[in-house]
Amino acid sequence: MSTPEIIVIGAGVSGLSCAIELARAGRRVQVWTAVAPEQTTSSKAAAFWYPYRVDPIERVGPWAAVGYERFARIAGNLTLGPTAGVIMREAIEVFPEPVPDPPWSRYVDMYRHAIPEELPPGYGHGVVFEAPVIEMPRYLPWLVTELDRYGVEIVIRRVDSLSPALDLTGVVVNTTGLGARELVGDARVYPVRGQTVRHRRGALDRVLIDEHSAHGITYVIPRGDDVVLGGVAQEHEESLAEDPAQTVAIVERCTRIEPRLASTQRLGVSVGLRPCRDEVRLDQEVRDGQLIVHNYGHGGSGVTLSWGCAEDVQQRVSAWLKRE
Repeated sequence: MSTPEIIVIGAGVSGLSCAIELARAGRRVQVWTAVAPEQTTSSKAAAFWYPYRVDPIERVGPWAAVGYERFARIAGNLTLGPTAGVIMREAIEVFPEPVPDPPWSRYVDMYRHAIPEELPPGYGHGVVFEAPVIEMPRYLPWLVTELDRYGVEIVIRRVDSLSPALDLTGVVVNTTGLGARELVGDARVYPVRGQTVRHRRGALDRVLIDEHSAHGITYVIPRGDDVVLGGVAQEHEESLAEDPAQTVAIVERCTRIEPRLASTQRLGVSVGLRPCRDEVRLDQEVRDGQLIVHNYGHGGSGVTLSWGCAEDVQQRVSAWLKRE
């Protein structure tokens, strides 16, 4: 391809979404990544729309709203939805006692309070809403196909600084997630280890979430053929090895709120590191007349925020290029 106007560094869901959004705006884009998309942290995401472990809410809310609308549109297309692995499912978040409506409730469809018959034993309150569920083993390849359709090349290249990209182009987008600690020296980025268990889905079709359990965050996410059970949130822990005790605890907690899991077959375990930060970094800097846009630190909400942040990045880049 011709010399790119923009190089996106990172090929997780954030980087691929940014590259698509920029290409759709008519820009010449190239993606650099140390590993193929299917090997990134994004590939291990349980991936349903839910703002989790991410701030500040005044910025996160609008980004999440864009993501909800985009995913709902994909899921609503009878051909595209199954290809991309996106489906809308009823979700219920449960609480031991009544709580205020969450800030994101205004962005979702069919939001209401649960009736007692819908609650698992031991819970006194719940909220029901329709949520996109994104099956990453299908969704990431679909994003790559979209990039190919726009002529965007993905280059496997490990970088230790932004300089090689800046030597080739005037605009660089940094979507390196946890890698931003080393790439740009951001000490505010830290890992939060996650572990999930996959079972066959059976007849399960409702997302269940308990973020406030004293035993740890618990979620049941039915996808196409499997169901993802979680979870774990270990700050500053970087081991990617399965913890068998956590696997047992996850299944026990999930079965407590969804007893039908007891009759489903286990398929596997995944471990990943969420790239957390005290707040998302989506900003820009100018270095020697060249634009760098940073987009990382999405915590457990990388998929949820992916399209909203990509739209923000595209607007920043387009505004910069139009001034030339």
